[in-house]
Amino acid sequence: MKTALSIAGTDPTGGAGIQADLKTMTLNGVFAMSVETALVAQNTTGVRGILEVSPEFLALQIDAVFEDIPPDAVKIGMVSSPALIAVIGERLRHYRPPTIVVDPVMVTASGHRLIGEDAAEALKRELLPLCTLATPNIPEAQVLAGMEIHTPQEMETAARRISQAFGCAVLLKGGHSVNDANDLLAEQEKTQWFPGKRIPNPNTHGTGCTLSSAIAANLAKGFPLPQAISLAKDYISSALAAMLDLGRGSGPMNHAFDLRGKYAKEAE
Repeated sequence: MKTALSIAGTDPTGGAGIQADLKTMTLNGVFAMSVETALVAQNTTGVRGILEVSPEFLALQIDAVFEDIPPDAVKIGMVSSPALIAVIGERLRHYRPPTIVVDPVMVTASGHRLIGEDAAEALKRELLPLCTLATPNIPEAQVLAGMEIHTPQEMETAARRISQAFGCAVLLKGGHSVNDANDLLAEQEKTQWFPGKRIPNPNTHGTGCTLSSAIAANLAKGFPLPQAISLAKDYISSALAAMLDLGRGSGPMNHAFDLRGKYAKEAE
């Protein structure tokens, strides 16, 4: 069985972070493992507190995984400390996993900064040059590309610029700010659009975590990058279309309906 590792913070409601990553990877047919960067007190409405692990303990967790069950793919989510980012970069350069997916969690879709400038610079320096694929949203891509993005043409320019700057493939998520739900893959100069239909579901907490984890799982199984992305978009669209509503507010979209028959398959 193929394996995938999530390096990220937690979400006690289960809709985002490590918990969402583990569920997504499992439903997409790989053995899921996790390394916690922080305990996060959050729910679908916001973050209330963060308790980071020490850099030393983070390194011990990474070593424990790689020395026993080397992952076929690694997904990296939100890491807010430059010291923790440096540890992740150093250990991944040491172990050299075949596939690394970085969800560069820096800015929310509404434009709210989630990490400081020093952490953003550390992410660009330590992690993006190592990754197979980065999955920024529009505000994050604007930071990484150093330009405004208002049109599909500007998405193409920004995605190519990021890919060339860091030497990785880039899946620029269009969301609803530029187009419907169309995402753009850039590999240096080459680009490919992945169309998506907007689903009117308010329960979208954790969709970024879910998409990047599903892509990582599919890459771990050996699917080519375009097919891994297509399968992941199909998966998350199916999850949103199920319209599950939990609790009083905007419940997590990541639920336990079983998609194994469609998604949990070995690479051909």
